Amino acid sequence: VQLQAFGGGLVQAGGSLRLSCAASGRPFGSYVMGWFRQGPGKEREFVAAITRSGGSTDYVDSVKGRFTISRDNAKNTVYLQMSSLKPQDTAVYYCAARSYPVIATTTGAYGYWGQGTLVTVSS
Repeated sequence: VQLQAFGGGLVQAGGSLRLSCAASGRPFGSYVMGWFRQGPGKEREFVAAITRSGGSTDYVDSVKGRFTISRDNAKNTVYLQMSSLKPQDTAVYYCAARSYPVIATTTGAYGYWGQGTLVTVSS
């Protein structure tokens, strides 16, 4: 599966942004989808993930209540709605796909990655 993330940009603290990740190739609905991010000088970290049907999600504690992951299998797209953004959310955001049906939070569990989209939150 090929993934392309887009929707990043510059936003003020407290603002909102929606990222999208479009997939092509194998049936989109067969993948668990995740979002990760990598801030300046930091390792890539898990942000959110969603099961194949969209019935279950998981988030890193730092974004709970502010970010929402969702997917539209008919459009082969996964979304990350980000609200109440903080400067510490500044990072390159990556979408990733996992063939196994269980949500995972480690980078090694995902076999397919998009190219990343930059989100910059100004204070």
